[in-house]
Amino acid sequence: MREIKRRRLEELELASHPGLHVGECVPFYFCPRSIMLYMFHMRNHPDIDYRGGQEPILHLVADFYQVVDWADNNSLRWAFSRSNAGSYYFEDYSSISDLDKVNWNAVTATNWSSCKDEKQAEFLIERRFSMELIEDIGVHSFELVDMVNEILVNAEHKPRVRIAPEWYY
Repeated sequence: MREIKRRRLEELELASHPGLHVGECVPFYFCPRSIMLYMFHMRNHPDIDYRGGQEPILHLVADFYQVVDWADNNSLRWAFSRSNAGSYYFEDYSSISDLDKVNWNAVTATNWSSCKDEKQAEFLIERRFSMELIEDIGVHSFELVDMVNEILVNAEHKPRVRIAPEWYY
């Protein structure tokens, strides 16, 4: 979605880190079955050129606390939002003590029509993310397990790859 990408790069700054734009961060949803994944699944959004469906999308899983420690040890700023950080009205935080501000019921909801904005809460980390932090990779099918394991065959770090149908639509 070009307009949202542009807005994230040029306009939207993190209140918790003035001067750091949302688009300068690697974004992660807290949930599987994101709203964006649903849009990929439907293959009909006029602002999304990608029409390949949800099947090739991988879910990368990392431990929040380990990622925060890694970011802090590498002088990388991080934050999380209560809703989609691509919107004009999101709130963000950079203290673990503020995690209770995320609506976890919305994040984990499978029927999200009444909590669409809060379902899209994000974790954002400045510039980069280390592959060594990935613990699991959730995929749609047996075929993708084989493909991902083939890609990882020569990698030093090999996260567990598993079929996770409950993470897809």
